[in-house]
Amino acid sequence: MLLHHGHNAFHDSIQAHWPLDAEATFGAIPTPLRLHADPRFTGRRVTMAFVDAGFYPHPDLVEPTNRIRAWADASSPAIDSRDFGADERPRWPGWDAQGAAQWHGLMTTATACGNGTLSHGFYRGLAPDAHLVLVQVADASGHIGNPAIERALTWIARNAERLGIRVVSLSLGGDPVAAPRDNEVDAAVAALVNRGIVVIAAAGNDGERRLVPPASAPAAITVGGLDDRNDFGHEAWELWHSNYGQTLGRMPKPELVAPSLCVVAPILPDSTLAQEAVVLFARRGEPDADEAIALRNLVTPHYQHVEGTSFAAPIVAGIVADMLEANASLTPRRTRELLQAAAHLVRGASAERQGAGAVDAGRAVTLALADRHSRRADFAASPLVDGASARFLLHDHTVSHVAVLGSWDGWRAPGLVAARLEDGLWEARLAHVPPGSHAYKFLLDGERWLVDPANPSRVTDASGHWNSLLAGDDRE
Repeated sequence: MLLHHGHNAFHDSIQAHWPLDAEATFGAIPTPLRLHADPRFTGRRVTMAFVDAGFYPHPDLVEPTNRIRAWADASSPAIDSRDFGADERPRWPGWDAQGAAQWHGLMTTATACGNGTLSHGFYRGLAPDAHLVLVQVADASGHIGNPAIERALTWIARNAERLGIRVVSLSLGGDPVAAPRDNEVDAAVAALVNRGIVVIAAAGNDGERRLVPPASAPAAITVGGLDDRNDFGHEAWELWHSNYGQTLGRMPKPELVAPSLCVVAPILPDSTLAQEAVVLFARRGEPDADEAIALRNLVTPHYQHVEGTSFAAPIVAGIVADMLEANASLTPRRTRELLQAAAHLVRGASAERQGAGAVDAGRAVTLALADRHSRRADFAASPLVDGASARFLLHDHTVSHVAVLGSWDGWRAPGLVAARLEDGLWEARLAHVPPGSHAYKFLLDGERWLVDPANPSRVTDASGHWNSLLAGDDRE
């Protein structure tokens, strides 16, 4: 079997199916692929609340069924709110105002929960099956103040049980406070976390040692920015110019970093940009049209790539939704620990600016699954090579038969039949690993292939399909 090793080859295999150019301004890798997300988990049965300037009921959120469960306006003390059903087309005052506030909230929600309807599912978020609760906080002038954020968080707390809210994503900054000291936003975040709700906050984009609520909240998971070069390799990673610092109690922020550059999000429908995009892509290939596409950061007639920690935060929030789907018993504290344990350090970057490092979606979900069984580290790693043998572990509570097939014996069926160690935990063993490196996959119930979610090393075959990589020794 022909193997091409490494992240660059993995990128090339995707190119074979989807013509993406990481060097082109309008080329962008879908976020789940970029973060090695586990495709089995999509935020099912998890409700996420978003606090932002405003929102829009985009097709990526409401088709084929509506996933927006509620909307509220906390910009003034007289909070207005609406609930929606799965068969409704959600509407609220000013939903079609074509304002910049809606543009921002649309992009943050779709970054986490969009299902990519206008891209045939390609540019979807990390939790495309999650339900949403939207709470807008910008006043008529566009200002977002701490009192409005506090009202929004308090409204979420009052309605969390009724709506089933497990995650809150905050892509905004309130009023500066004398740092560090108590403030109403940080206290409202703590109240949510004490109720078992995970709160994610964007660090801010100034590149300064300065935190503004809610990024300053000790109880929140604050997310800084990462420039991952729109590629799979880690070698060229650099930090984005996001804020950092210490909270009351000297807790360092951010806890993590996530991509904040070349993140794909929808264009606001019927806006001037949306109308321009349709015309420009109809003329793609003409020099002036291609230049205009590049200047507007367009990816397709319906999507553009955006930048800022406003999008790093919902990326992490979407990962948390997947973790909670995998393990609904996770507490906010344990979620934070597992996200940090799954992260990769950015080489050459200071700890105070990156926290535990760059988030890894697949690894985080693997750790969440492993936490259902044991805190032992080896339950969260696969494969485990011990001398000449290898051990493969998979966490899956939905299947009745698991096997591992690989290139070490020409992918011969039935492969290595896995034993069920306990409910949802499967183990297969290869008694003798031949010299060199080998491709492998899990085969679930005899019909569905899955790359190893716990193994970030991948290879491609002659057909451009990707597999997991087992690296043996080099003995001859």
